[in-house]
Amino acid sequence: MDRRDVIAIGGSVGAVGAIKHLLRDLPHDLPAAIFIVIHVGARGNNLLADIFDQDAGFPVTTAVDGERVQKGHAYVAAADHHLLVVDDTIRLGRGPRENLARPAIDPLFRSVGASFGPRAIAIVLTGMLNDGAAGLADLKRCGGVTVVQNPSDAVAPDMPLGALRASRIDYRASLAELPQLFRKLTSEDAGPPVVVPEDIRLEIDIALGLQIGPEVVATIADPVPISCPACGGILSQVRNSPPLRFRCQVGHAYTSEALSADKEGAVDEAMRVALRIIEERVTLSEKMADDARRSGLGAAAAANGRRAEEGRQHVETLRRAILIKTADVADDKSENAEDTAV
Repeated sequence: MDRRDVIAIGGSVGAVGAIKHLLRDLPHDLPAAIFIVIHVGARGNNLLADIFDQDAGFPVTTAVDGERVQKGHAYVAAADHHLLVVDDTIRLGRGPRENLARPAIDPLFRSVGASFGPRAIAIVLTGMLNDGAAGLADLKRCGGVTVVQNPSDAVAPDMPLGALRASRIDYRASLAELPQLFRKLTSEDAGPPVVVPEDIRLEIDIALGLQIGPEVVATIADPVPISCPACGGILSQVRNSPPLRFRCQVGHAYTSEALSADKEGAVDEAMRVALRIIEERVTLSEKMADDARRSGLGAAAAANGRRAEEGRQHVETLRRAILIKTADVADDKSENAEDTAV
């Protein structure tokens, strides 16, 4: 029977340090191929592989499209490309962003699960929001083994916590415990093959860049009255969840947490734009009132003065709302930190 010989790793905030530590402590002769996705900007210079290669006892390189997978080698996602594995071959996808990121973690986990089934191991490390949670659940549906970094051990606990909430995880371990856990898992026989669900295959194709439309999205999701932040299209709620997820007709994908964070930013921006516009109208009304008084137009001066006063009241209301909202966000972060500590 085959052994587990593929490890997929995903992380975000704090993950560079975590992965350096992990690769340093893994055995030089680990009988597995390793795939790594860390959220990087679209303009990244693909320097992560060089950084990781300094600490690892085996080659670490930036993934190249069409490259054949080799054991004893680690592959790092290239900037602005999803990293996927299809039939022992690396593919770099330019499909839509998932959870505001490309590369995203979910596509890697899905493709590794679909390609290797029970031979696959995937781990979610430290990071914000919950990219990786849906992909980890999908990998488990394909028969793979799922692992998360202990949230109390993570620089940013959101991603491990999100993965724990989304599905039943096989192992939870601290960073120090992971090398020994991977030695154990790669020494064990993998289970029997599992039939890969069609919805997982479809989402892999989307990440690769397959052109889709409403009829394709309708096979895995149902429309909801929410717009896509990226393109303004209609979002559809993916049926196979948790975590609660959405896709638009173009293919942009969001967990509810990622979507909420993006919408929150849009609301903040809209409030600040509205504040600036009203302040400018107040200034203009005051100048118009002054000009009307100098021209002896009392009625016009009074009307513009009233507009300026109404505007000042609106400005004060908006400022209070922004301050309250900022304080609420700070309180939420504090409560989350306390929950994690407990």
